[in-house]
Amino acid sequence: MMDHVGIQVDDLAAARRFYDSVLDTLGYRMLMDVGPAVGYGTDHPVFWIGAATDRIPNRQSHLAFAAPSREAVIAFHDAALAFGTASLHAPRVWPEYHAGYFGAFVRDPDGNNVEAVHHTFG
Repeated sequence: MMDHVGIQVDDLAAARRFYDSVLDTLGYRMLMDVGPAVGYGTDHPVFWIGAATDRIPNRQSHLAFAAPSREAVIAFHDAALAFGTASLHAPRVWPEYHAGYFGAFVRDPDGNNVEAVHHTFG
């Protein structure tokens, strides 16, 4: 399994404002700022954003963040919309994945598909 993941962004300040807002609703926060990169997590950085270092255009990535509850998924979606980003899919159950899969999907400032998901099993 992965230890951490990072993506390059075109506008680090805009991406940081977006991720500060939406990840806070899921219980994650910025833990490390090393200049051209920022790391988020709960006790150590797991997700990183960094200033783009080359001219190769980014392809859309899909990033799914674990949410502690369905209410947190809704708060994530609301925070993203308040930021002004596009909603790809409003919060709902996705039974095609499994009966307790509750997720919402939005675009980040770089066009990535960012999801918050809460799993209920049993």
